Amino acid sequence: MQITKKLIIAGAGIVVLTAGGGAAYAATATAAAPVAPKVTAQQAIDTALKAVPGTWVSELDFDARGTKADAWELELTKGAEQYEVAVDAASGKVTHQEKSQADQDNQDDQDDDNDDD
Repeated sequence: MQITKKLIIAGAGIVVLTAGGGAAYAATATAAAPVAPKVTAQQAIDTALKAVPGTWVSELDFDARGTKADAWELELTKGAEQYEVAVDAASGKVTHQEKSQADQDNQDDQDDDNDDD
């Protein structure tokens, strides 16, 4: 009789410890829920188009950068020119702007070493 009570109490203690550990894990796993950016995609587009007038948006991505500030990354096109613009997702300010020539044949030539493979 004594042994049965001890086994039941020990078993109940294990269940409580396991459930408590699972709840603690669940609390830490869900604590880092994603937060929506303060600056909307439309606001980022408007800011980028003001920074580079006469262009149109050919690509828009949201970059959650972890420890760095999140940003909207836009690719703008004007004729044969392309612009890469980054807009801070919290402040709405342009943090990066770069101009390059557009790829005329719409081919990705980054690995083109003229070896026809």
